[in-house]
Amino acid sequence: MYRLLRAPLQPVTYSRWLHLCVPILLVALWMFVEPAAPWVPLLIAIPVGLVPWVRLVEGLQARFLLTPHDWGRAESTISAVPSARWNDRWRTLLWLEVRFVLAWVAWVPTVWLPAMSVEMVSIALGHPLGSDYMLPFEPPRWAAALLVPVPLILLIAIVVLCGELITAIARRLLGPSAAERLTALEARTEQLLERNRIARELHDSIGHALTVAVVQAGAARAAGDPEFTDRALCAIEETGRAALEDLERVLGVLRESGQPPSQRPTLVEADRLLESARASGAAVDAQLCGPLDRLPGPVTREGYRILQEALTNVLRHCGPVPVRVRIEMAGDRLDLEVSNPLPDGPALIQRSGSGLRGMRERAALLGGEAETGPHEGSWRVRARLPLERIR
Repeated sequence: MYRLLRAPLQPVTYSRWLHLCVPILLVALWMFVEPAAPWVPLLIAIPVGLVPWVRLVEGLQARFLLTPHDWGRAESTISAVPSARWNDRWRTLLWLEVRFVLAWVAWVPTVWLPAMSVEMVSIALGHPLGSDYMLPFEPPRWAAALLVPVPLILLIAIVVLCGELITAIARRLLGPSAAERLTALEARTEQLLERNRIARELHDSIGHALTVAVVQAGAARAAGDPEFTDRALCAIEETGRAALEDLERVLGVLRESGQPPSQRPTLVEADRLLESARASGAAVDAQLCGPLDRLPGPVTREGYRILQEALTNVLRHCGPVPVRVRIEMAGDRLDLEVSNPLPDGPALIQRSGSGLRGMRERAALLGGEAETGPHEGSWRVRARLPLERIR
């Protein structure tokens, strides 16, 4: 009851009423051509409903008039795309036929009920009705005065109910098909994967730069040697400049005007990471085997980030310790391993933050695997990335 009382104040009530009246306008135009055959528009709707673009037009109209509160939302209950399959075309055809029928159902009370209220006002004012009137009987003047709002209330109730009914039918017949829902789900998944990738990029590049800067600054302050301080400042400057380039590239992706993925750092530039770790005091023993410049783009880019995160964790949690790095192309896969002595405390063993998870995610996206954890008295990061399926 409360909803019915609120209905006259809701804009959607009138927009749905307008949607119900639109087919009647088309029928009225046809009645000028052939008054004796008002059912012909139902036949005309059959070939029209099979046209793919009709579903787009009907979907946009239904969105705008039936569900204006959902306008602009990414996940709408009413689709607004052309028919891609015959199932969508038959649903569109059925929608057009149902729309014509409901338009007739709503049009009759829309005309008759206001006319009844006008006739009762005339009776209440003492004006007699003519020979052609819509009231089933002529009530007394006092009864007519009391019954004037009843047809209008009935009209509002009918309009609201028909509006709810046509909206429910539109969501059923014009709603996204299974293929459209799958496409939307895939697009949403791609967006989430892209957001996770950007988060990993920021974490790895910026985290590595800040870790190197902190370690270098702390070592320079503890050493008290001007020459060592100069080297530390140079390393901080170089690492910071590389991090700024990575940050600008990631921000460019967010602005949808970034550089192509091919300009992201690759394992060919692994020496830059190794020198940065050595400049921070770590004794890096590196073995790079195979033609790394021939690696597939996704493998070499993700491998660079895994190596970067592994070295960052060493500097962050263990400091300047001996580090063994092995990168090798072994037939149909790339093996990447970084190991270092375990720290005295349990910080690294208990650590399971976004960095380790990011390495595993990068490897999994390529169909490979990454293992992180203690191994024979050392902390080891080992990644195996397949090459054949990427090629």
